[in-house]
Amino acid sequence: MKNSFREGSISSEFIGESIKKHQKKTAIGAHDIFLGQVRADIIDGKEVKAIEYSAYEEMANSKFHEIREATFEKFELTCSHIYHSIGKVAVGEICLFVFVSSAHRRASFEALEYMVERIKKEVPVFGKEIFEDETHVWKTNK
Repeated sequence: MKNSFREGSISSEFIGESIKKHQKKTAIGAHDIFLGQVRADIIDGKEVKAIEYSAYEEMANSKFHEIREATFEKFELTCSHIYHSIGKVAVGEICLFVFVSSAHRRASFEALEYMVERIKKEVPVFGKEIFEDETHVWKTNK
């Protein structure tokens, strides 16, 4: 089973290389990408500066795998990839990268939304929002 976690933020170079690797797969006609970015939310008058992600990694990787497999069964995809940050990610940085490819755009659009919604609801990844004074609060997914 694939490890979907990456330490720290997911770099634009990593995202670009992931896209580049798929250019040789000429049966692909569409890619769709979701990038989750850490927001500078204001909570109780304090601004979030980073999120520190933790997870029960074995269970989370199993769930990522299950979601990928279910997506392949439901949609006509060529490829599907999920990467999630673990550790501290600063505001403005990418923490979730979901990438799907298919022969036609409709399948990739629908598959991406399906995957992201399931990830947010089902995968045991936890975020601790860290403020400028280093206090924190556990994040709830919306």
